[in-house]
Amino acid sequence: MKINVDAALSKNKVFSSVAAVARNGAGDFLGASSVVIEGITDPETMEILACREGLALANDLSFRRVQMASDCSNAVRSLSGSTLGSYGHIIKEIREGAASFQEMVFVHERREANQDAHILARSSLYNSLGRHVWFFDPPDGVCNSYFVPN
Repeated sequence: MKINVDAALSKNKVFSSVAAVARNGAGDFLGASSVVIEGITDPETMEILACREGLALANDLSFRRVQMASDCSNAVRSLSGSTLGSYGHIIKEIREGAASFQEMVFVHERREANQDAHILARSSLYNSLGRHVWFFDPPDGVCNSYFVPN
C-alpha cells in the first residue's frame, strides 16, 4: 500500500495542515486524512508531521506493509537517516510507530507525483481545527488525477 503525504501553510501562517492519501497498487482510493493545526509556521516541521499523519492513517487502515511518499527530501532523509534535527522528538515517535509494521519505507517523490496529498493539504486549511478522515469516498478534488503505480 502507498500513502502520499504533504503539508500546507496558510498565507497568513496562522493555520497549517497535513494530509495523507492511501491507495493500493492499482491506484484505488483506500482512505485519506488531514489535520488542521494552529500556530506551527515551519514548513519542514509540518512535512514531518505529515509523515506522522500518514503513519496514523496506515494504522487506521490496518496496513502492514507501507510505502510512504513525501515531496520533502529533507523529511525523508531525516526519517531514513540517523540525524534528528529540530523536530527530533517527532522523528523518534514516527520511527517507533513504524517499527510495528512489517515494512515501512519512506521515499521522496516529486510534487507532480504527490498531487492528491498536496490538494488535500491545501483544501484542508479551510476545515475546522483537528483531524478529518475519509474511508469510503475520497474528499472533493482528491483522486481525480492520473495515478501511475510504482
